[in-house]
Amino acid sequence: MSQSLGKAIRILGRLGDGPATLDELASALGVHKTTVLRLLRTLAEEHFVFRDRGHRYHLGARVHELSSRGLDQREVRGIAGPHLAEFNREHGHTTHLSELVGTQVVYIDKLESHDHVRMASRIGLRAPVHSTAAGKVLVAELPAGELNDLLGVLTFAPATPNTITDSDAFRAELAQVRVQGWGQDREENEPSVNCIAAPVRDASGRAVAAVSVSVTNIVLSGERLLELIPSLLAVSERISRECGWRAITDSSRGRPA
Repeated sequence: MSQSLGKAIRILGRLGDGPATLDELASALGVHKTTVLRLLRTLAEEHFVFRDRGHRYHLGARVHELSSRGLDQREVRGIAGPHLAEFNREHGHTTHLSELVGTQVVYIDKLESHDHVRMASRIGLRAPVHSTAAGKVLVAELPAGELNDLLGVLTFAPATPNTITDSDAFRAELAQVRVQGWGQDREENEPSVNCIAAPVRDASGRAVAAVSVSVTNIVLSGERLLELIPSLLAVSERISRECGWRAITDSSRGRPA
């Protein structure tokens, strides 16, 4: 990769965290302002960045356009879309589709709730695996070696007083997720927000995405949210089947193994 291209990519990455001035970008990259300004001018010409009246740079329309196209090209997102829309129409709560990227989950689709309460989440936003229902679902069935590697680098930073901050406690939580086939977070990632999630599987049975439902306590209590688990499992299974997965019924438990 050329040095200029690498610096341009780093500029875009920094702006993904929020607007920044020329001085802030130069400091972040550790290069002279004239070099950063030259790259910014090229990026601005192609609409990858723009500068506001306060002389702060932002991600431009071209980035958002490519992001939208990239999301549309994700096969699981396209397959899940109609099912998520139907689920959202029926229940009316914020619905997400997420995937695992490194040690975080990334929201690749979102359907807003039908009430006036809006979640802070957005498509493209990343969230920790240890404090989210989707994260727990996506890492619960990782091979032992991959799970150990992941847990070895997690910082278990507390997002709320309810966040799991201990590796052993998180392992116990994942064991429960594997047994029951779904995960939850109880105000662990955001205060007053509860969430449940279920895996979307590919033909190999691997969890490639997670469908989740998030509600605030003022809309629905955590206990009432659990009543949606059968519907959540049903929609995640429908999506999984279209992704090529075929369940093997465990007759002793009366549900897919």
